[in-house]
Amino acid sequence: MTRTRIAVAMSGGVDSAVAAARLMDQGHDVVGVTLHLWDYPEEGQAGSHGRCCAPEDQYDARRTADALGFPHFTFDRRELFAEKVVGPFVQAYLDGDTPSPCSDCNRGVKLGELFALADRLGASHVATGHYARVGVTPSGAPFLREGLDRTKDQSYFLYATARERLARLVFPLGESTKSEVRAEAIARDLPGARKGESQELCFVGQGAHAYASFVAARADGRVRPGAILSGDGRLLGQHDGVHHFTVGQRKGLGLAPQTSSAERVFVTAIDPSSAAVTVGEESALFSSEARLEEVALAPEITLPLTARVRVRYRHGGELASVVADGPQGATLRFDAPVRALTRGQVAVFYDGDRVLGGGRIRSAA
Repeated sequence: MTRTRIAVAMSGGVDSAVAAARLMDQGHDVVGVTLHLWDYPEEGQAGSHGRCCAPEDQYDARRTADALGFPHFTFDRRELFAEKVVGPFVQAYLDGDTPSPCSDCNRGVKLGELFALADRLGASHVATGHYARVGVTPSGAPFLREGLDRTKDQSYFLYATARERLARLVFPLGESTKSEVRAEAIARDLPGARKGESQELCFVGQGAHAYASFVAARADGRVRPGAILSGDGRLLGQHDGVHHFTVGQRKGLGLAPQTSSAERVFVTAIDPSSAAVTVGEESALFSSEARLEEVALAPEITLPLTARVRVRYRHGGELASVVADGPQGATLRFDAPVRALTRGQVAVFYDGDRVLGGGRIRSAA
């Protein structure tokens, strides 16, 4: 890439700091952009935040910019984040779904705002600290690729990125591992180089009941209690709301202790119409087919196709055929049954490390 002005998304963590430093090493004109997306409760309250996206991160981003010598701006996008991410997240859990808020945030908030702000700041490209890569087809069309570090790869959350944005996106960390990035931050003595990171959502916080507590606090009378049923329809108990459950869950079901370890049960289904939660043996979690909605395909990709399909972030993927099923819909048919296909999660299609597209799981059979 020739010298150009690049807007770097600064999160206050080591990833964005190293991304900015590498671009400056390459001689680019860097401007830092931080999106203020969320405020947190007072310390000690239920749902208190964890390490990720803590309030001080915007100040750490400024410290990094000052240390490296580039301008930095923070923009308030809390209202947009609440509308596009937090509200749908709460409603999804109340409806018995398990949402993918990081996909929603990248698609509906972060990238759109970053590109709009880059234009205002005179930047032709946008760089982020995502562990992902961009490739180019023989015809010149950009496409998304998995990051080299498969344990940190974030292409799963970026699957719906439009072609015109991919052409302007830069991922300085795509060819690196997380351990390499951390060591580089320490070697450069960057602010926050030894800062920990969280595996939790940035706006929910930590704790065994953090998700349920967060949803309940914002439910406004929409909590849906109901029955806990066996696979053959027997009543096993009552629950206080479907937002406490996700398909595949084993702990915290609120049932009487099982008489034998062989009788372990899992959440196998959540009925959005009746708010009934069905539990059963682990074998009932496996499905060979799923229907998708909101399908987005990469440039030059059409259906039908055969791909490796990841059905959640930590899933390595299974081979499946993907067939069109109505406008922006598709049906997945897996070569072998897949565990816990969960309504609300996204399924992303790959050919090798190339992202072909993806969609939101609407139902599984």
